[in-house]
Amino acid sequence: MTFPTSFEWVGLNTFAPATQKKLLELLRRLKEKNVNKLTILVMGKCGVGKSSTVNSIIGERASEGLGPAMVSCSVSGFTLNIIDTPGLVNGGHINDQALEIIKHSLLNKTIDILLYVDRLDTYRMDKLDEPVMGAITDRFGKEISNMALIVLTHAQFSPQDGLPYDEFVLQKSEALLKALRQGARLKEEDDTMASSIPFVLVENSGRCNKNENGEEVLPNGTAWTPNLLQTITEVAMRATSLFMSTRT
Repeated sequence: MTFPTSFEWVGLNTFAPATQKKLLELLRRLKEKNVNKLTILVMGKCGVGKSSTVNSIIGERASEGLGPAMVSCSVSGFTLNIIDTPGLVNGGHINDQALEIIKHSLLNKTIDILLYVDRLDTYRMDKLDEPVMGAITDRFGKEISNMALIVLTHAQFSPQDGLPYDEFVLQKSEALLKALRQGARLKEEDDTMASSIPFVLVENSGRCNKNENGEEVLPNGTAWTPNLLQTITEVAMRATSLFMSTRT
């Protein structure tokens, strides 16, 4: 995989004006820290919304999910690279071939953030969640947890049995963090690494209501696009970049 030429971030204009303002402020904060480029790796199982999330961040249809493939765009002297990847599960098993292709495509590349994507609207944990986390750790090292962000898609829904929305979200996120700790085989001293991984809610379908600023909001009132962008910025500012080629 080669890095494509960076193009002007025209999709930024599709965001609500309030979101555009927030995003430019976030980019200004990054540039104050001498961060002028971010490279985001997007991983997860099949059908969880990886490519749709990439398109939502960019603001246009930029990824078809045939990856690994990178989308690159620039605005105000800042470059954003997002690497979409194939699903990590095939036929009920870990897709080792996909993992090797991803790892090979990242040789000599620096990854700043890992977006691990899963669906919010599933009531049972997949038995493959732990093996998937373990496979990612085996290829890229425990350090990947330092730059991870869990993205839960299909967030515009109502939990069954009258369970409060925020309570369901908390249960789902805690279950995924548990799978991460167990799958990555993190030791007790690593617990703070895993427990500090943030999560964000995403709805890529456009079915959300909008607030007074024209931003799409989830059932709990969160304007999810600026929240996603802000959380990415926070992870980038705290994370130590992982040089992928150092892994054998």
